[in-house]
Amino acid sequence: MLIGLVGKPSVGKSTFFKAATLAEVDIASYPFTTIKPNHGVGYVKVECIDKEFGVNCNPSKGFCINHWRFVPVELMDVAGLVPGASEGKGLGNQFLDDLRQADVFIHIVDVSGTTDAEGKPTENYDVSQDIIFLEKELDSWFYNILVKVWKVFIKRFEQNPDEKFSEAVAKQFSGLKINEQQVKKVLTKLNLPEKPVLWNEEQLKKFVSELRKESKPMIIAANKVDMQNGEKNYNILKEKFPELKIIPCSADSELALREAAKHGLIEYIPGERDFKIINKEKLTPKQEEALNKIKKNVLERFPYGTGVQEVLNEAVFDLLKYIAVFPASATKLGDSKGNILPDCFLVPSGSTALDFAYLLHTDFGKNFIKAIDARTKTARGKDYELKHRDALEIVTR
Repeated sequence: MLIGLVGKPSVGKSTFFKAATLAEVDIASYPFTTIKPNHGVGYVKVECIDKEFGVNCNPSKGFCINHWRFVPVELMDVAGLVPGASEGKGLGNQFLDDLRQADVFIHIVDVSGTTDAEGKPTENYDVSQDIIFLEKELDSWFYNILVKVWKVFIKRFEQNPDEKFSEAVAKQFSGLKINEQQVKKVLTKLNLPEKPVLWNEEQLKKFVSELRKESKPMIIAANKVDMQNGEKNYNILKEKFPELKIIPCSADSELALREAAKHGLIEYIPGERDFKIINKEKLTPKQEEALNKIKKNVLERFPYGTGVQEVLNEAVFDLLKYIAVFPASATKLGDSKGNILPDCFLVPSGSTALDFAYLLHTDFGKNFIKAIDARTKTARGKDYELKHRDALEIVTR
């Protein structure tokens, strides 16, 4: 999957990206610091199953800290979007095009209210406008793609009555990773006229907007919540947009903690609300003061600590509805090299044991006999629906 970071310039997108990936990126408080999209690896946090089996795992990808498994996901940070982006303002067409392959969006909002609509310094900015404008730009982006071909599209559809409308729309939007099932779900929800040729402009826009929300779900990272007016504006957003998932966030704090942990100064598990200083003699008084400030003003103050890890987890497990599954045998937890529980896969909820077998290897799927639950030693058939944190062995003929 691909997670796209979106938002106007200078809200902390690149800081969030670096905190989540520890990648080297340009960070500056002026528009369009990021021109080409940055790609990196972030991690979702899963309670590892190793503790249940009395072992310590050796991940082949990602890492594990104190029985918390961090599973890699791809992140993309694109340049800041400004009002009018869907019409090409601020190189908007290029930046929107970069988002085509994203499966979910994280909208980084500066809830301190210190940046205006174009990311320039200001005071007491109405942060709710950022959510309104971005939703509008994304809807316009989708609408422009469809309306350009709508007349030809409808004519072709009318001439081929055997073609399913949902299938035709999915083909038209295939470049945005939209599938037929998503189109069907939107059509069912909206109850529009059966014949698309009868849709008016308002109905077409509503269809496109819902299709965008269904195919590119979005979570709001209320960044800079620890700054003056941050918490107040965060509460305003929650009240004004109750239908949206909004997480209080301090990307600056997360980056500082991860950098300190990387340099062996502290022990810190991303997503936790505390850390432990382990190398006090190497800390300068200024560094120690900054860490204590983060602890008091962020970790102890907000329910998800810095919020960065929670945002990633919510995007993958709540919005995209993925689950984590471990390949594991009831009698053998290591691979041929002796690595314990080296793999953990993210799969869509609703996936079956047979789907998992094919994911591991095509031959496993073709020669599937059964799956065995590593915890209970229970046999599972090919139609068994996988559960979050399942541990399964695939038996083949």
